[in-house]
Amino acid sequence: MDKQYDVYIMTNSRNTVLYTSATNDLKRRAYEHKGKLASGFTRKYNVTKLIYYEVFEDIENAIWREKQIKAGSRQKKIELVNGMNKELRDLYEEL
Repeated sequence: MDKQYDVYIMTNSRNTVLYTSATNDLKRRAYEHKGKLASGFTRKYNVTKLIYYEVFEDIENAIWREKQIKAGSRQKKIELVNGMNKELRDLYEEL
């Protein structure tokens, strides 16, 4: 796989906020969220823990999936995360 695109979900330390996005460099982007280098929503709500991600070979599918996840209910997002990471551990170190 030459290029890789990721759709990811992050949360805060109390697991009360869910943030979904897509990127072409998940490790860098998660680092930016952790270091509060990214302004806006994630900084305001202290979103620093990577709890879910999916890998895609093309940007079109990644963007489609991001929109699909964002359109779902909070419960659907929680079920999705629980399927991969029931303990809600920070997956950043595993990247």
